[in-house]
Amino acid sequence: MSDRLIHRYLGRIIKKGTLGVTFADGSPAFYGRQQDGFPDVRIRFTDASVPRDIVLDPRLGAAETFMDGRLVIEQGGIMELVELLRSNSPWDRGGSIGQPALLRRLGNRVAFAREAVNNRIGSQRNVAHHYDIGNALYRLMLDADHMQYSCAYWPDGVDTLEQAQEAKLAHIAAKLRLCDGQTVLDIGCGWGGMAIYLARHFDVRVHGITLSREQIELARERAADAGVADRVTFELVDYRDLPARGTRFDRIVSVGMFEHVGRPQFETFFENCANLLNDDGVMLLHTIGRIGGPGTTDAFTRKYIFPGGYIPALSETVAASEKFRLIASDVEMLRLHYARTLRAWYDRCMAHREAIEAMYDARFFRMWTFYLAGAVSSFENGGMCNYQIQYCRDRRALPLTRDYIAEAEGELRA
Repeated sequence: MSDRLIHRYLGRIIKKGTLGVTFADGSPAFYGRQQDGFPDVRIRFTDASVPRDIVLDPRLGAAETFMDGRLVIEQGGIMELVELLRSNSPWDRGGSIGQPALLRRLGNRVAFAREAVNNRIGSQRNVAHHYDIGNALYRLMLDADHMQYSCAYWPDGVDTLEQAQEAKLAHIAAKLRLCDGQTVLDIGCGWGGMAIYLARHFDVRVHGITLSREQIELARERAADAGVADRVTFELVDYRDLPARGTRFDRIVSVGMFEHVGRPQFETFFENCANLLNDDGVMLLHTIGRIGGPGTTDAFTRKYIFPGGYIPALSETVAASEKFRLIASDVEMLRLHYARTLRAWYDRCMAHREAIEAMYDARFFRMWTFYLAGAVSSFENGGMCNYQIQYCRDRRALPLTRDYIAEAEGELRA
């Protein structure tokens, strides 16, 4: 039964490019036709239950059978396999690679709702799951200059990951409209790249906060090495604990953190930001987003990558922020920038396969590269993008036109 179902499933999806499958009993099957721009992939199932696991939940089933070495790729790689499936069913054309079976779907919704509460204890645990696996992995994967684990920015003339992450920092700094002597709060500061960049280019004081112990230790080292430790501080603290101190900031920046907040906490997040921002302050939120409406987090991502995380739609993000009189003064969608960033990370992981497997094991490496490949496909053919939303509390706090952004960005990049 499961063999027939997967024949139907693959035959329905794959029209362009080819997929050859060898089943556990040795019988072959072939799907699609060769076409320029679409990959040709060959895989093998090592046991008879692989088709069933994939049909029950296409994303989680494919991930776990690949991770366990039960789905073996014999031509191409996991990037090509995921690309073949997703490029045949792009979100823009109403396509989908399929939903989990009904009971799996219902179970995922219940688990998603439970995990999304994301209280203080849960937030610390969820962040540690992803970011405290060791800085060595991220050093191999990310740009060496800033260690930015978020979407880079690829304007014309930018070719390397290092250049693109530098351009991203300049792009965000320009939108913050910084002035000498200001204070900046960096919510979800990572390894300190943004805070250090701002302190090196502006006469400002930056306070970065994170829930990752691994990140904060390295962030402090990097700030000292950069010579800005006198103007940059880092703290292991939940953003929800800051307003009670009574301190306000001239600027707030948050890059790649809002995805971890959890939908039930959206209003809490923006209420705290409003209470932390000076009356004439400016805030820049950089987040992965959904091109369409609200949704749920898939089982693979929840289980292995970002427990408690949720990718927000623009509609629900703005709906939550506007309740606290935060004015969305500028909104920019980055459509394909993250796909290019993720491909660069994937290539670096592939180049360091032996080192990563030595740190962890082969199963972890397969899990990690499946995550990166799936993320690329989500930004190239799925429903994911990035949003940069600039907020202010006073409509007169910023110039009347956007010209100042390009001017400041040009100066920084020069």
